[in-house]
Amino acid sequence: MQNSPWHHARNSQVSDDIDFAIKGEDLQFVEIELDPCESAVAEAGAMVWKDACVDMQTVFGDGSGGEGGDFVGKLLGAGKRLVTGESLFTTVFTHQGQGKAKVAFASPTPGTILPIKLDSVGGTLICQKDSFLAAARGVEIGVAFQQRMMTGLFGGEGFIMQKLSGDGWVFVQMGGTLVERELAPGEELHVDTGCVAAYTSSVDMDVTRVGGVKTMLVAGEGVFFARLRGPGKVWIQSLPFSRLAGRMLAAAGPRGGSNRGEGSVIGSLGDIVMGNN
Repeated sequence: MQNSPWHHARNSQVSDDIDFAIKGEDLQFVEIELDPCESAVAEAGAMVWKDACVDMQTVFGDGSGGEGGDFVGKLLGAGKRLVTGESLFTTVFTHQGQGKAKVAFASPTPGTILPIKLDSVGGTLICQKDSFLAAARGVEIGVAFQQRMMTGLFGGEGFIMQKLSGDGWVFVQMGGTLVERELAPGEELHVDTGCVAAYTSSVDMDVTRVGGVKTMLVAGEGVFFARLRGPGKVWIQSLPFSRLAGRMLAAAGPRGGSNRGEGSVIGSLGDIVMGNN
């Protein structure tokens, strides 16, 4: 596969390893290369293209098989995904032919796709809701509850976040540009609550007040920061989708997405002449 900012070649000693390359800058997609009988799991609707020999099968839950084979177990697994903002279903893509086959998945929003081998971060990654894009089959998608009341109310992601567990590759989607920080034991990092994209399970997340009353009222940063304390890794996103959506709604104004005559000296009169009203 061609070189890219993120790429990986399969290690034959690891059974659930896959080949992949992440391509693009601001509108990225991940291209996964499968060996015969090898599978990848993706969020419903994430596929961009696939080779004809790659079979698709829609399943309840995350397709990991960790919830048991009975219907109730599968339903409970799917319910975990539902409370984290995901669909009840995922799609399993399995290479049924010979040689190599490829399938590609894209993020629905502008930003960065982060690849993480879960066994390299202790087997668990805590991330924002709706961040799961795709993974090697066997990765479990669960729920992480914020234990502290203040963190759940003001931490930016609410009481429920996604917990990705296993030892395989997982691909998560982040907004804007992504920054990775390694925190030493006891080291603290203050982050805008909406910009916390993901962190390892060893990191302690809490909230801390921005500052005095004047700072809270006029600085534009809200009342609380997310306080992340090491040891562990933290990933920070520069443009949360909620912030982007808020700016778009504010720009649209009460008239929605209609033409408001920006740049025109005749403004609304021009709309009438041009038939926009």
